[in-house]
Amino acid sequence: MTAAQVAMRDAFGAALVELAETHPDLVVLDADVATSTRSAAFGKAHPDRFFNVGVAEANMADIAAGMSTCGLRPVVSTFGVFISLKCADQVRNIIAYNNLPVVLAGGYAGFSDSYDGASHQAILDIAIMRAMPNMAVVVPGDAIELKQALAQALARNGPTYIRICRHPTPVLFENAPPLEIGKIRKLRDGGDLTIAVCGVPTYMAIEAASRLAASGIGADLLEVSTIKPIDADALVASARKTRRVLTVEEHTICGGLGSAVAETLGPSGVARIEMVGIHDRFGESGEYMALLDKYGISAKSIEERSHAMIQAAVEP
Repeated sequence: MTAAQVAMRDAFGAALVELAETHPDLVVLDADVATSTRSAAFGKAHPDRFFNVGVAEANMADIAAGMSTCGLRPVVSTFGVFISLKCADQVRNIIAYNNLPVVLAGGYAGFSDSYDGASHQAILDIAIMRAMPNMAVVVPGDAIELKQALAQALARNGPTYIRICRHPTPVLFENAPPLEIGKIRKLRDGGDLTIAVCGVPTYMAIEAASRLAASGIGADLLEVSTIKPIDADALVASARKTRRVLTVEEHTICGGLGSAVAETLGPSGVARIEMVGIHDRFGESGEYMALLDKYGISAKSIEERSHAMIQAAVEP
């Protein structure tokens, strides 16, 4: 992949500063990791609108909820593992239950806090957040989509969780139509199988689809940036066409994109579904790309699983 690489966290910090000019009601809260999440850029530009609550993530969620009832639009920023676990009770009972317009920015998601190991790797966050009533869950595929998701989340009337990667990843959508929360983006048209992907593995799926095309297999490639509410119409239409769906995510397959797709397609029975993702295990310390590869999240894995699904369909 030769595309320029930009870290979503850097795009997040820059987007907060840009949006501050058009959103005077925007305030940002962080839990003493602002230099890591890049919300520090907002704090430097607008110190009167930035609140470092210290290592008190649950309190931060409650403070943001209160601010949102006073006409402010708070963005809560910390690591995804802390928002989804340390803040779970407050997010459920105060933010989600009351359908408050709070944006939850989960940084260092997936394996991207790689060297800190399992304690800091957010591989359960999608499952937890999408189980919250009223919560939208957005998993951008690159830095461009991250900025677009943040702007759209600030315009929503309810809570939104946005998943953010720490590491630089390929810029994919600089000249593409903007991300729309609740809509699938079709990246490639094909009739042999559907590949549904979210987040960082999007560039891997693009690479795998090109390799599959070279071998005569046409993939209907869908980027599912919104896990909830999922674009059921686009997903069902693709599944009816291909009858085979392979989901790809940097998250446990329990409750993540794969589960959301299976729940959507299950009642119709239109397709066989398989999943590339983390299979019921914790992560470990190591270099980010090496971890993705070890856990089977790679263009090679997507290609191999696609071939296997096609082969299984033709065997007697």
